Amino acid sequence: MTLTLPPASSIADINQRAVSLCSAGQFADAFALVTPLLEDSTLPNDQRADALKIAGACSFALGRWADAEHFWRQCLYLKPDYADVYASLGALFRSLGRLPAAKSTYRQLVSLRPLDANARYQLGNVLYGLGHRAEAEAAYRQAVTIHPDHAEAHYNHGIVLRELQRPQEAEVAYRHALRGLHDHAEVHNNLGSVLMDLGRLAEADAAYREALTLKPQYPEALNNLGGVLKAMQRFAEAELACRLALAIRPDYAEAHLNLGAVLVDLDRVSEGEAAYREALVHRADYAQAYYNLGVALARQERFAEAEQAYRGAIRCQPGLAHAHNNLGCVLRVLERFPEALDAFRQALAVVPHLAEAHANIANALTQLRRFAEAESAYRKAIDLKSEYSEARFGLAVLLLSLGRFDEGWQLYECRYEQPNFIHRKTRELLGCPQWLGEPLAGKSVLLWQEDGLGDMLQFSRYIPLLKALGATHISVACAPALHRLIASMDGVDAMLEHKDALAQIAEYDCWASLLSAPVYLRTTVDSIPRPARLSVDPALVEQWRPALDSLPPGRRVGLVWKGNAKHHNDANRSIPSLAALASLWSVPGLSFVSLQKGQSEDEARNPPAAQPLLDLGARVSDFADSAAIVAQLDLVICVDTSIAHLAASLGKPCWVMLPERDVDWRWMHERDDSPWYPHTLRLFRREPGEDWASSVERVRQACVERFGGAL
Repeated sequence: MTLTLPPASSIADINQRAVSLCSAGQFADAFALVTPLLEDSTLPNDQRADALKIAGACSFALGRWADAEHFWRQCLYLKPDYADVYASLGALFRSLGRLPAAKSTYRQLVSLRPLDANARYQLGNVLYGLGHRAEAEAAYRQAVTIHPDHAEAHYNHGIVLRELQRPQEAEVAYRHALRGLHDHAEVHNNLGSVLMDLGRLAEADAAYREALTLKPQYPEALNNLGGVLKAMQRFAEAELACRLALAIRPDYAEAHLNLGAVLVDLDRVSEGEAAYREALVHRADYAQAYYNLGVALARQERFAEAEQAYRGAIRCQPGLAHAHNNLGCVLRVLERFPEALDAFRQALAVVPHLAEAHANIANALTQLRRFAEAESAYRKAIDLKSEYSEARFGLAVLLLSLGRFDEGWQLYECRYEQPNFIHRKTRELLGCPQWLGEPLAGKSVLLWQEDGLGDMLQFSRYIPLLKALGATHISVACAPALHRLIASMDGVDAMLEHKDALAQIAEYDCWASLLSAPVYLRTTVDSIPRPARLSVDPALVEQWRPALDSLPPGRRVGLVWKGNAKHHNDANRSIPSLAALASLWSVPGLSFVSLQKGQSEDEARNPPAAQPLLDLGARVSDFADSAAIVAQLDLVICVDTSIAHLAASLGKPCWVMLPERDVDWRWMHERDDSPWYPHTLRLFRREPGEDWASSVERVRQACVERFGGAL
């Protein structure tokens, strides 16, 4: 029996009716209508291909993915250039997450329809999903070249351009997208992010607000608005924006992170810490939250916890260079220097040109006394970042500590570039020119104290030299505690408090810091001026004499075991307690006088019973009083603090106990004397791994050698 086929016009009519049923959402009926045509090999290829195409569409709509792929592949076998089917098959693969297959399919579609903007747009979407951003960008660019009004292609083009760090082009793409998608909040939000990248904060703020006008319950835009408000230092508003985002989406980890950053900027560090921890509750692998948590913990000096936070960041994102770098900083504070070096080098393995890591390596090598390597690392940091003031200052301190004053003093002037140093504020505060070494003949000069009390005493030796350069009038603005002592120095015409000097600043031709004098006077180790001649007021000597005469006959030794608690290195340079000096009391014939001011005054007033101590430090009003006392002593033993400079300048023997770590540059390295006080000062250095007890024992033995007696 021979079957009679429907005429071609009837087959076309069946396919058309099936298409109509699909348009009406009646996919099962449409599929039933074309099913008899699917396996009929006697049909012309074009008509059977159409039926297979429809069957695939019905199967896709009915969720029968494997059938859809099967029918469409059969269709393409019959009609290899059927572009519409490539488009459908590409959409199927993309929806199933089979992106490599989708890429191949869309590339075939593009070859068939080179001027099909949507095909290139879909290809771009697949390439982006595969992480091929450069290829995706090219596909989107071709799409908008063919169809300049393709708003979605412009939008996606903007996304990939921003990720490729081409923000100017991304802005152009988003603005093109807005022509067709002006009512889409997402486009305004993404435009705001690009404007943030470009540093155009006010415009970014406006873009985020437009997004929120269109979509008020939009947590991403609220979070981003919080970010731009933070950058504009409008912290209260930034906090509110982040909290509104979290009210909409409490599990929004990025908003918790942003809120934490705002709270830290508001100096509410413990609250910021809590926000970072909440971010990690909602996203356990959030490297940035671990990193920020580490920063917050380090600011609270909880360094062991900060270490664990940075390690968490690295565990989640091994390529986070700044986490390696900050981990190294924490390990350096914890005095685990070899581990710190490893962490800094890990940072450089990720980002070889990270200047901060090179500078930190230099800092750690300095601590390890590997000075040549440290110098090389500082110079590498500066090569990478020529205006890196912290590295320049670190190199300056290293060179000065090595006695290489020519370059060291020049670099030391970069302290005025340090944003966190008071020196930079001095330049902004004073309204007359800073002296930069030009002739001083006939000029009035204001010497402005911006460094410590000890610095002023050490560098006051330069005042007579500045006077000798022809300055007609020199005023010194410094702490009141120095006034009576410095007023009697050669070359000083007036003493002022800072606020009074500031009110009279217009009367001066220039201002200068005494610590800048060495660079302009070309001081070398061999040409250090002798210490300033300090005058001791005879009336004050007589005022303090009765207290000192109350001591038993013998030698009088002044003591200072703690420095200023606010000093950056106080934890290293100060001795924990008076009790640590107890062995000195075993030396016969010595009586001890406390010159201690500030911290430990209470300890000086109530010394241990076995350590009788005349407490005078708490009773002195200024350095003139201290000078009158020191003048009547036989020796001063102290830590690295201002009394050392006072005693040595007075010509009194002074023994300084230096810490193991972070020894100040002025004491240099590996010597027990000082070119600043060549005949009066002796240094007792703690060796690596040595405790204060060992250092004090060497001082005790030196006392025995100097004053005689036996234990």
